[in-house]
Amino acid sequence: MKRTLKSTLPKECSAASASSEPESIVQIKVWLHGISPMVWRRVLVPSTLTLRELHGVIQVAMGWDGIHLYQFCLRAAEYGSVELSASSPDVTLAALRLRKNARFTYEYDLNIPWRHEVRIEGWLNPGDGKAYPACVAGDGACPPEDCGGPDAFMVNRDGILSMDGLEDLGTMIDIIEGVVLEGRQEILNDEEAMWRLEQAVDRSHARERARGRPFSRRAVNARLRRAEYRELMHQQC
Repeated sequence: MKRTLKSTLPKECSAASASSEPESIVQIKVWLHGISPMVWRRVLVPSTLTLRELHGVIQVAMGWDGIHLYQFCLRAAEYGSVELSASSPDVTLAALRLRKNARFTYEYDLNIPWRHEVRIEGWLNPGDGKAYPACVAGDGACPPEDCGGPDAFMVNRDGILSMDGLEDLGTMIDIIEGVVLEGRQEILNDEEAMWRLEQAVDRSHARERARGRPFSRRAVNARLRRAEYRELMHQQC
């Protein structure tokens, strides 16, 4: 059985070390390719976690919605959604026997795809009273789903500061000031003014959504404690 497992593992995998026992904790850094400034997360997960579960953890930590296919690419092997004819992701990190600093790729939404670099930063002893998985660090907003990929995201995320964005902001300020500060209630009955306000507000909301989902470590860990990653890991299995 062990002989068969070794023959199918990627070359980054090595013989198991004492630090990769099932009860140990794996420190992992995940970041998106093609995005600057970097969008990244650092998570701690049990070494008994499967790649399927890791998919769910990454979805929660990054801020994705789990609505697309996914796969992990470990050198010559691919693990992921069954529709991709990939190997089953029900293999644990401990079984993969990954060395410290080993890297592999996690791809989400294969039409684009969003490529994440995954690096094993180390194997740790579990802390007393600590709950895992847990997010311990990160930065950068997660791009919106179906926004067109890294290049489109970087172009659109600063739209709120564009000339069009500032003009819409000016429109909203002028109309609100007229009603609230100047007491010109007749503006509320001006169809053209209300149409301009509605259009400016809609465009501003769209620009805000284009900036992505802000990262909050507290919010991520609350979702992990609720085991939401287990729900997401089965959406595109």
